[in-house]
Amino acid sequence: MIYLDTSVALAELFAEDRRPADALWREPLISSRLLEYELWTRVNARGAGATHGEAVREILARVSLVELAPAALARALETFPLPVRTLDALHLATFHFLASRRQRVTLATYDERMRGCAQKLGIELAVM
Repeated sequence: MIYLDTSVALAELFAEDRRPADALWREPLISSRLLEYELWTRVNARGAGATHGEAVREILARVSLVELAPAALARALETFPLPVRTLDALHLATFHFLASRRQRVTLATYDERMRGCAQKLGIELAVM
């Protein structure tokens, strides 16, 4: 199972230079419910709801979304080995929550800060 960070979904949505291989979208994907809010916020901020709304819905339909459980929220309050932004801390905490429940998960991210922190935490990164 692959934990999908928002940076990867946004790269796909906005056809950025660095995009995931088509094979990623055939894998079982999981993410925090935050993914939904981050995607819509970014799409709406660009005024792209009409042009990208269906693509957002398609991405979200492929991803199992995990609600922010109290255990994940508690982990986000703890120290991380490198400085992270709030939403990244919540994503990493959700990843930790899944791993603590014996889910075999790798992380797909293009965010260098998150990638560095994940490596320090011993999180396996998905090959993209």
